[in-house]
Amino acid sequence: MEKEDTYKTIGAPSPEILYKDKKSKFFASAFPITSENEVKPIVEELRKKYHAANHVCYAWQLGEKERSYRANDDGEPNNSAGMPIYGQIQSFDVTNVLITVTRIFGGTKLGVGGLIQAYKTAAQMALESVEIVERVIQDRLLLRFGYPEMDKVMRAIKQKNLDMVSQKMDMDCELTISVRSSETEQVFQLFDEMQGVDVSIM
Repeated sequence: MEKEDTYKTIGAPSPEILYKDKKSKFFASAFPITSENEVKPIVEELRKKYHAANHVCYAWQLGEKERSYRANDDGEPNNSAGMPIYGQIQSFDVTNVLITVTRIFGGTKLGVGGLIQAYKTAAQMALESVEIVERVIQDRLLLRFGYPEMDKVMRAIKQKNLDMVSQKMDMDCELTISVRSSETEQVFQLFDEMQGVDVSIM
């Protein structure tokens, strides 16, 4: 079986989407993120921007092979906001993404069912408004070798069309290369069998 070595994410932040239901306003946005640390500043920024907002609910998913996620209802009834938003992240099958839905209460209660529908629809509209891009999962290999091995290592890198991420030339040489995840084993083996070359997965 072919190992899955691509994942989908969003190319750029979405425009702000407004969804209205019974005078409540739901402002939805999607952001590309690479770590959980980026979530809080974005949410704080939205609270400042919409100081009349009652709730800034969100969900995020991170990771390419191993995925982690979090859903936050921000004071809405349990699972009526964060999970419906997360459900849309799953249904679009994207990762490294944060979706926020900021609600300004319009005076009429929507009930839990109404809220679930509203948060789900707003999140869906935000995802429909962005470009979804496919990226390749890359692994990094660290090669250590002496100068006499330089030629054959470089030749292999060129033949295999591998990307060099960094190089350090001291007493010995250290190269970091980036390899498409599905080809890692094969490339690892190639360098592992070379005399005088030490290879490890980072």
